[in-house]
Amino acid sequence: MPPNRRDIVTLTGAAIALAAAPFPLAAKETTPMYGLIGQMMATPGDRDALVAILAEGTDAMPGCHSYVVATDGENPDAIWITEVWDGKESHAASLKLPAVQAAIAKARPIIAGFGHRFETTPVAGVR
Repeated sequence: MPPNRRDIVTLTGAAIALAAAPFPLAAKETTPMYGLIGQMMATPGDRDALVAILAEGTDAMPGCHSYVVATDGENPDAIWITEVWDGKESHAASLKLPAVQAAIAKARPIIAGFGHRFETTPVAGVR
C-alpha cells in the first residue's frame, strides 16, 4: 500500500526539522587535538625500568587527555608511547614541567634511541 499524502507531509516535515537542527560538533569551533605515537628503545634489559620512569607523574600534565606507555610484543627493548593532548602547545608546555624534566633526566641513561614517530589529529574516542 503506497503512503498517503499525510504520511509524506509528516515525514518530509520531520526530515526538514532534523536537517535544520544544529549538529553538536558543528555548533562550537574547537582547536584540533594533538596526538603523538612514538617508539622508544631502552638499553638491553632496561625496558621495565624505562616504563616505570615514564609512568611516574603522568597524571599531572595539564591538557593531557591520554598518556599510554606500552611494551612492544616483538622487540624486548622497545616501548610505544601514545599521547592525546588539547593541542600541540599543551604537549610542548608539558616538556617544561619539573616532573617531566626530572623523568627525562632519569631516563636518559637507559634510552638507546627512538624508532617510529607519528603525529596525529585525534577526532573521536573514549575520554
